[in-house]
Amino acid sequence: QVQFVESGGGLVQPGGSLSISCAASGSIFRIFVMGWYRQAPGKQRDLVARITRGGITNYADSVKGRFTISRDNAKNTVYLQMNNLKPEDTAVYYCNAVPSGTSWGQGTQVTVSS
Repeated sequence: QVQFVESGGGLVQPGGSLSISCAASGSIFRIFVMGWYRQAPGKQRDLVARITRGGITNYADSVKGRFTISRDNAKNTVYLQMNNLKPEDTAVYYCNAVPSGTSWGQGTQVTVSS
């Protein structure tokens, strides 16, 4: 099973930008849809962005127009560019297939605060 390692999180002020990455241990080409999920403290893990193998994207209403997902199948990497960040974007971000497999990475913490 493909394993995922997320990186690039950090502390950013409201209105700022951050780019996070997800490196897969194997080929993601066979995974038709990849996604970014996030989980805030005390809340369930939600899918916020997804992308097909061919590059078709879809976003949750809460991030539409601010987040951009992309994937590089040759590098087995998925990216999430986050702009105009809000405090409510604070969460641990994970990548996985859509629908998700049973194995999750450690995630990367994104904190939006002044």
